[in-house]
Amino acid sequence: MTDRAVIDQLQQAIEEAFSGRDRVAMREVYAHASEHVNLPADLLAHLNELPEGAYSRPEVIEAINEVIVRRGEQESLGLLRVPRQAGPVEERPEAERAARDEAPLEQLNPASLPPEDEDPDIMR
Repeated sequence: MTDRAVIDQLQQAIEEAFSGRDRVAMREVYAHASEHVNLPADLLAHLNELPEGAYSRPEVIEAINEVIVRRGEQESLGLLRVPRQAGPVEERPEAERAARDEAPLEQLNPASLPPEDEDPDIMR
């Protein structure tokens, strides 16, 4: 199994652990990961380096990525993909920056902006 396939399996195990939940205990992530028979013991050891406690999905992914980087394996193994933040735009860190910069929230959500004309100089 390639290193990327191994990290993809770990990503899948994390998704399974968080199915329908915002926070899970590290032991639950480990339990889901250990059910994936193709994950090597060395990769499971990465999870043992994390403190017990409840984690959000981004927190656990960032913590595992930190272990991978600390071990110098980011080039060979790769890093887990941090999921996109969901939820209202007003609750995202970008909204706080926009408020400081006095930028409208619509700029943070391009789907809500009207489409720009490709060439405004062309008369219709």
